[in-house]
Amino acid sequence: MAHSSVNRPSALAVLTLLALGGVASFAAHADQLSDIKKAGVIRVATFDSNPPFGSVDAKTHDIVGYDVDFANALAKSLGVKLQLVPTNPANRIPLLQSGKADIIVADITITPERAKVIDFSIPYFVTGQQFLVPAASSDKLDDYANARIGAVKGTTGEQELHNRFPNARVLSYDDIPLALSALRNGNVQAITQDSTILTGLLDGAPDKAKYKVLPELLSKEEIGVGVKKGETTLLTFVNNELLKLEANGQAVSIYNTWFGPQTKSPQPRLFKITAK
Repeated sequence: MAHSSVNRPSALAVLTLLALGGVASFAAHADQLSDIKKAGVIRVATFDSNPPFGSVDAKTHDIVGYDVDFANALAKSLGVKLQLVPTNPANRIPLLQSGKADIIVADITITPERAKVIDFSIPYFVTGQQFLVPAASSDKLDDYANARIGAVKGTTGEQELHNRFPNARVLSYDDIPLALSALRNGNVQAITQDSTILTGLLDGAPDKAKYKVLPELLSKEEIGVGVKKGETTLLTFVNNELLKLEANGQAVSIYNTWFGPQTKSPQPRLFKITAK
């Protein structure tokens, strides 16, 4: 039986088409900024129990804070709605990697280890890691080298404790209020967190006179917006917007809202948002 003559693509041509199709498919899904604009919403992972960066307002029941104001500014510039995704330190990166959040704006410190799995914007906040201890305790950081110290899971403070005080017993908690409870109960002799978070924590504590923040810094922390690896267009947008917020004074205004002279524990702004 004679076989009909049909023009069939060569194996090389088929492979080439498949490869091009794969590239096209990747390109279609690599521009997350475009996807956010099409969806009309940006999902931002942020804290709901770490004041003043993010916490639930007792009156409105909305999440408010320094990070939330930056998230709102980014959403407004994009012309999309803001959807806040409550998180804690340990869940921030998993939420981003799993696609449940588009970006992280949750007091996340820029570190080489984290930069291996996510990309970071330029810093929009700079702080330092400090200790909160009972008021009668020592003011010297090194006196806690063998102490029981509480830290929040998944934070740089937890990591830095192991590096700085290898003989200390580090107890990890899901969030900073739980760590404070451990300090109150005597389960730990100190807790560590960003200085601004400790300040916010004390401001809302009815027994704040019983505690103090040690003046010495455990480490310096630069805080950035977390973006999924490879999303260069989205990262460029975030960086440009952060620079615009600094240039037009809005970044300073946001800072003053949460750390300025009218707050319970004012802190001078010792940084500016600048391009790397």
